[in-house]
Amino acid sequence: MQTEAEAPAMESLSFANVTRRYPRVTALEGVDLSVKPREVLAVVGPSGCGKSTLLELVAGLQEPDDGTVSVGGATGAAARREACAYMPQRDLLLPWRDALGNAALALECQGLGRAEARRRAEPLFERFGLAEFEDAPPAELSGGMRQRVAFLRTLLPGRPVLLLDEPFGALDSITRASMQRWLAGALEHEPRTVLLVTHDTEEAVFLADRVAVLSPRPGRVLAEIPVDLRRPRDVTSPEFTAVKRNALEALAA
Repeated sequence: MQTEAEAPAMESLSFANVTRRYPRVTALEGVDLSVKPREVLAVVGPSGCGKSTLLELVAGLQEPDDGTVSVGGATGAAARREACAYMPQRDLLLPWRDALGNAALALECQGLGRAEARRRAEPLFERFGLAEFEDAPPAELSGGMRQRVAFLRTLLPGRPVLLLDEPFGALDSITRASMQRWLAGALEHEPRTVLLVTHDTEEAVFLADRVAVLSPRPGRVLAEIPVDLRRPRDVTSPEFTAVKRNALEALAA
């Protein structure tokens, strides 16, 4: 996407004894986590354990009640927002824009004119498996293609940290497996520091360098499981199954 000189600087991110309270519940309590530059950390845990809150804290959309969240050493919300690109579960494509216009929107938000933003986004459609669909409205795209457009929109601004919130949660199982393989390849070509939230332990082990397991609310870190497996990963291998079993046992505990 960028030349080597233009590629985004890789940033680390960390949570130091982070607690986040809401009026009725405590979402997170005493969370200590770190993600190294170019590392993919997957976070799994039961519903309501604060996984999405973690992403919103990193993105500068919320502030912790206690503790510190930092990205590249910066703790201010504005600095965190500047370093992060956030992809929610829903693709949120605008129905009145074609696929290219939706992808280019991220560059327009940075101040580029519409024509220039489209010009910069268009060469990437072939790499992302979207060639010949530049003019297609979202309603004519499959679920997997919509997610590719959304991911391209997330990458285009060149932010060093990607925050992915259940990016394939709304897809059927066959499309989801295909998109997991595609995302693994995309991150090989466009490395970033990635915090991935998912309910799917197999997806976590397939994509991540480490898996963090959260407890039921309030979310605390129960385990951090390294994934020392060669890429591309074979989900049927005994080694993959063993790591997945470790994650499932931590969740069950």
